[in-house]
Amino acid sequence: MEAKTLFDKIWDSHVVRSIEAGPDVLYIDRHYIHEVTSPQAFNGLKERGIPVFRPGKTIATADHNIPTKDQHLPISDQLSRNQVERLTENCQKYGIELFGLNHPKNGIVHVIGPELGYTLPGMTIVCGDSHTSTHGAFGTIAFGIGTSEVEMVLATQCILQPKPKKMRITLYGDLQKGVTSKDIVMYIISEISASGATGYFVEYCGPAIKSLSMEARMTICNMSIEMGARGGLIAPDETTFDYLRNLSSIPGIQNLELAINDWQKLQSDPDATFDRELTFDAALISPMITYGTNPGMGMAISASIPISEVKNSQPSASFIKSLDYMGFKPGMKLLGHPIDYVFIGSCTNGRIEDFRAFAQIIRGRKKATNVTALIVPGSKRVEEQMTAEGLLEIYKNAGFEVRQPGCSSCLAMNEDKIPQGKYAVSTSNRNFEGRQGPGSRTLLASPLTAAAAAITGRITDPREFITEENKVKK
Repeated sequence: MEAKTLFDKIWDSHVVRSIEAGPDVLYIDRHYIHEVTSPQAFNGLKERGIPVFRPGKTIATADHNIPTKDQHLPISDQLSRNQVERLTENCQKYGIELFGLNHPKNGIVHVIGPELGYTLPGMTIVCGDSHTSTHGAFGTIAFGIGTSEVEMVLATQCILQPKPKKMRITLYGDLQKGVTSKDIVMYIISEISASGATGYFVEYCGPAIKSLSMEARMTICNMSIEMGARGGLIAPDETTFDYLRNLSSIPGIQNLELAINDWQKLQSDPDATFDRELTFDAALISPMITYGTNPGMGMAISASIPISEVKNSQPSASFIKSLDYMGFKPGMKLLGHPIDYVFIGSCTNGRIEDFRAFAQIIRGRKKATNVTALIVPGSKRVEEQMTAEGLLEIYKNAGFEVRQPGCSSCLAMNEDKIPQGKYAVSTSNRNFEGRQGPGSRTLLASPLTAAAAAITGRITDPREFITEENKVKK
């Protein structure tokens, strides 16, 4: 029998039909939708007079455009309000379960999917959102799709998709103090560039990956798209199964242990081959921060901005343009550079583990007076956990205000924008020009680095606040 990768096993078992010299017709187990990319898709169904083929396979939430303050009031922005209202109407019309604004299960689509038990090993998962790759942490094939493809899945529960190439990234060694999964994935992207995995689906493995929590694994898979990959996945193991065992319910699963017996087979065969193999030593990774306008422009927080994007060469015009936008120069150190905003949240770092880590840094300290902080849980459930664990009290005592769940300042599609020219240390996933607001300057970092910046008012190595007796979880 031919040896197969985990990706091959899941993909091949979901192929309905292969088109000669063309894409595969791939069956989709779970379809997530939100208010931004679904209205046009539903209009397409309406114009063709066809129903949603399997509405029970689709889960909806409002997250991108919603405000994170005063959610009990009508949404003030007309476009955002219209999109949320259309989502509500369409879900009611087609019988789709919706966790809308103020619903107790509302939250960012890639946060609520796993925490509500809708994301399970071995699935194929799509959403009209590029960071659908997040769900790959459970051993799934999960990727973002366009609006026309959203319509295709609603109509047929299938999608036309060419099979990507396969890459394996192995991490061995132990992580240093203060290094998180966000630093791991930012390090990998800085090493291979923001296009280094284009055309591939990435499997992450090795001792350093297996040591990570599910929240941390989701962070890594979330940012696979930022290295150009179609998606990323991690084989399910006892960490995965324990996470699922701790959920209050898993829709559609009658006997979890029986399902786990099947999911344990979801591993790449020992002699399976990949189109590309990369290996990294986790011990070499430091807390990371970006200095430019794509996620590949990252470096160790204590390093200097490189002279060029390619060693021993002259800087390109685009490299200089990026630094000019950020107000930086080649060779410059960022440690000590003043910042204006801190954002912790998003589908990358909006889970309870991220807020616990942030709290451990700020506990007993005060927010810097020059910093505006946007503290935004990824879901209502995360918000509830923060309250139950006393994190809100820690934040309040340190001078922080916690907002209501939503995508918030990850992207400039709601009210939580970073003003022009201001620097934001952000736990989100993209630092493109204007991503957090016109003219905003984004520095991607982990929750630990964001916390250190929030209390010092400048870019600070988080290891200054971590002792051996008070290690912060990865």
